[in-house]
Amino acid sequence: MDRLRAMETFVAVTELGNFTEAARQLDISAVMVGKYVHGLEARLGARLLERTTRRQNLTDAGRIFYEDAKRALEHMRIAETSVERLRATPSGTLRISAPITFGSYVIAPLAATFQQIYPLVQVELELSNRNVDLIEEGFDLAVRIGELGNVDLIAKPLTMYHMVICASPGYLAQYGRPETPQDLTAHRCLSHSLWNPRHGWKLDDEDGPQAPGKSVFTCNDGNGLRLAAIEGAGLLLQPEVLLSHDLACGTLVKVLEAYTPRPRPIHLVYRPDRHPLPKLTQFVEHLLKHVPERKMPRRRA
Repeated sequence: MDRLRAMETFVAVTELGNFTEAARQLDISAVMVGKYVHGLEARLGARLLERTTRRQNLTDAGRIFYEDAKRALEHMRIAETSVERLRATPSGTLRISAPITFGSYVIAPLAATFQQIYPLVQVELELSNRNVDLIEEGFDLAVRIGELGNVDLIAKPLTMYHMVICASPGYLAQYGRPETPQDLTAHRCLSHSLWNPRHGWKLDDEDGPQAPGKSVFTCNDGNGLRLAAIEGAGLLLQPEVLLSHDLACGTLVKVLEAYTPRPRPIHLVYRPDRHPLPKLTQFVEHLLKHVPERKMPRRRA
């Protein structure tokens, strides 16, 4: 027996006074109304209605059950309305996983502007370079850099992840400007401590990937490397999103542009859902609209 439907039927019978009117309101037969009421009484082990040929009255058990059933149905209505509101406009908590640098400089600001448009959305942004499990860890959306391979997720291309080789004007004035990857052996290079120390940088050379000599400065944070490069510590290889302001104002200068690592694709990935919530669909559209599409750079002829 559908317990909620039976409860709804009993409340209708009580408020309308008879099975016929309840059947008309619920769009079922009077016989079915009777089955629901008798089924409730059998389940509860108590008579809820006293019926005669002329009238029906609630028993003591029926009065108590009516009040509680009416409250339960009202709570159900409120719960359904809450879900309808959730599907009508972006609201609720949006959990996002993104790589540290791209997440800090691109996703975080756009999440803030998204909240200005949809203030009922709460954002939880986790910055990590690991691939999270969206289902097991409860994330709505993840940003992935690089080839995805086979994933059982919806993936939307967002942009390309560009790397830049650069140095401060003062460093280049002192050590000269490298023209080929082979020149890097005579330069001071900065590296992220998570990179493979045996390989350092990986550059795109027509003879295959090339790596400079031993790094003289390592750090586990890209922004730390950036600040060291600004002070003239050496040549830097880092994401363009991290360095765009410094490059624009001239505190860092690009070098070896023809040899930078090939850009990698960035995707938005999320779980398949026949009825995705507006908080997710609208945020995806927000990112697709505001993250500039970057084309692959032209390589050497």
